[in-house]
Amino acid sequence: MMKSVFLAGAIAATILRAAAADFATPGGPAPANLDEVARTLDAEGSAMELLLSFGTSKGGSAGHLALALREPSGTEQVHSANFYADRDPAHERDRYTEALIVSVPKWEYLYGTTSSLGPKASFGLDYGEVYKRSVIGVRVYGVPPAEREALAAYLERMNADFRERARDTEYQRGEVKYSYTDLNCAKTIGSAFRYGAGYSGLEVRGAPLIALRKAKAALNANTPSEMAVNLMRELDARGYRMDAVLYRKYPGSPYVDPHDEEPIAFGKLPNRIPSVVSLDFRNDDGHFEDYDNLFASYLLHNVGRHLVVVDPQAQAVRIELTRTPMAYGDAAQRAAKDAEADSKGFLRRLLFRPRGSKVDE
Repeated sequence: MMKSVFLAGAIAATILRAAAADFATPGGPAPANLDEVARTLDAEGSAMELLLSFGTSKGGSAGHLALALREPSGTEQVHSANFYADRDPAHERDRYTEALIVSVPKWEYLYGTTSSLGPKASFGLDYGEVYKRSVIGVRVYGVPPAEREALAAYLERMNADFRERARDTEYQRGEVKYSYTDLNCAKTIGSAFRYGAGYSGLEVRGAPLIALRKAKAALNANTPSEMAVNLMRELDARGYRMDAVLYRKYPGSPYVDPHDEEPIAFGKLPNRIPSVVSLDFRNDDGHFEDYDNLFASYLLHNVGRHLVVVDPQAQAVRIELTRTPMAYGDAAQRAAKDAEADSKGFLRRLLFRPRGSKVDE
């Protein structure tokens, strides 16, 4: 009897906390209509999805890359490098540090307001991404189960290496732990494809053996947008079809991460298309002028199929736009031509109308 009373009280307390929390904050209500949108998109049958998150800083916004794999049960599980798995003692107290590669359900990763990882999970990073920034999902069709299983197994191998403090593996020089300029999100995902799934032609760079300056390591780092573009090329070479979904940022989250040095509500943070390390890297939001960045953004736009938004008034998820995506070959050819023309126009500081459309347009 006592146990039943305690359980009922715990459930009631959870409901009260959820009711008290604001929308688009940890513990707040989930957006309405999410299950229906999820069923609609899941029914289209993609086998996996590259999830490329936008950046949230004024300059140097590389964003984040994660990988969703459809499991035999039909659910999609997101595998994502853990920013706080860097062995920094300061993170042990109130950040999730148990794994190098965290794994959560896809719709929790995108729209969740509670985390299956527990209370130390980071809102806007481990779960609830769209309340902090937009995410572009490159969906891939036709990938056989054996390849998906190999990818998942290799990512779990990285977790085993992290727990055992392994050193000098085939994918990492030195200790296996997270590093923004070395074993980061792009390198972990790229390594799983290269070494786990046999993508031998995929370039995955290591940090310099001797980095005299931090800038040298940063310039050599694998970046999310570059890795995503390279993976799309490799996936197309294997005959896999692709399209893209833009999960647009919810613009009104009042949440302020208490760990951030500068207290800024998520709704006020920049929402930048992720950049490769280039002349654009330190530019302000909206100043995409470099060929590589224009090409990546134009390519993602050209293969776009759906735009998904969270309606602020209804606090509900909906598919706002659906269009016919271009096939990868045509999309890449168009993106290359438009990026070359537009980058020259920007370089000459001309007044002109860009030929290409960016992924968020």
